[in-house]
Amino acid sequence: MKLITFTEQNQTRVGAVVDNAVIDGLGNPAIPDSMIAFLSAGTQALQAMQQLIDSGEHRLALADVQLHAPIPRPPKYLAIALNYADHIAETGKAKPEYPTFFTKQSTCVIGAGAAIQMPKVSDKLDYEGELAFVIGKRCRHVSVENAHEVIAGFMIANDVSVRDWQARSPTMMIGKSFDTCGPLGPWLVTSDDILDPHNLSLKTWVDDELRQNASTAEMLFNCYEMVAYLSTAMTLEVGDVISTGTPSGVGVKMTPRGYLKVGQTVRIAIEGIGELVNTVVAEPE
Repeated sequence: MKLITFTEQNQTRVGAVVDNAVIDGLGNPAIPDSMIAFLSAGTQALQAMQQLIDSGEHRLALADVQLHAPIPRPPKYLAIALNYADHIAETGKAKPEYPTFFTKQSTCVIGAGAAIQMPKVSDKLDYEGELAFVIGKRCRHVSVENAHEVIAGFMIANDVSVRDWQARSPTMMIGKSFDTCGPLGPWLVTSDDILDPHNLSLKTWVDDELRQNASTAEMLFNCYEMVAYLSTAMTLEVGDVISTGTPSGVGVKMTPRGYLKVGQTVRIAIEGIGELVNTVVAEPE
């Protein structure tokens, strides 16, 4: 199931996508309006949405709605650094012994089709195509073997980075958290539709130029290991977003530098999920 957060006629709510149609849960008491509430409702909400899908009713044209990030304001947005061997090689850094996480502030999050803003204070804006997943159950001390049970689904992330601001601090947080630097989407594909999240092709284009071409099979630490590691230290909550790292091909490591420019479009495709597309604009006054 492809779950979305969308706005239609000034009302924002949860729905599902089938082909080019949006299944609208508006007015159904079993389908909450927010994605976090929907995921918290568990099987009841999923079954209600599936019944709507099966009914063939309550449909809108996908082109007539505004998509938002599936989780517009995640409780936590955690991202792993240096999780692909080829990306580690292009950075010249050592392979990490343990997963290395940083935070992206939730105000950076935007959805598919929304504009990425070129900051007034920097022209070193970069892309990072990544697989992300969403926590579906509040949990702590989850084993690797049971981690799949707390993952609600998967989506595409663009870990947009302002490289000079990222380099100012070991935590990288400021450079990773500029407004609009967190595209997520286009929808949340529930875990039952992703047979193996660790064997998906991942590609990133800037305009028509293929910049990244990899497989999630190349991750050093897989999704389940990330859940186990993080939940050892902290409670993971419904709606938390965890992004799983980027492969080689980022702009900062190209010769000459391949930083994004105003007017360019970033398109990230992940097998089994779809495409996340965002265009760069100048930060408005």
